[in-house]
Amino acid sequence: MSISNYDDVLDSRDIIERIEELEFLDATDGDDTESFSGRDELKSLRTLAAECSSLSADWEYGEVLIRYSYWENYVREMLEDCGDIPNDLPWYIAVDWETTADNISQDYALVEFDGVEYYIRKC
Repeated sequence: MSISNYDDVLDSRDIIERIEELEFLDATDGDDTESFSGRDELKSLRTLAAECSSLSADWEYGEVLIRYSYWENYVREMLEDCGDIPNDLPWYIAVDWETTADNISQDYALVEFDGVEYYIRKC
């Protein structure tokens, strides 16, 4: 499994699992510092995990990180899924999704993962 900053949504449990996998590979590589190719990925994921776990009490149990560029779509899907926006909303009613997403972002913090910003819910 690979974790990429190209993903729209990341799950903290996947990040934790990937860190453990890379740590195991690094440990089994012995003293050969050149042969372990995941060292940069491991460093990057450790940095992300440290920042996110300080922001979210649910980090180890499952927290979602949402790519900044995907935020508006994520908010729309979330509100439709939880029933705040009815499925049968008439076509003539327009929702300002940009403002709605901006309003909801007040409960989230931005973190950076390899140069890309992600939202994570603040707890």
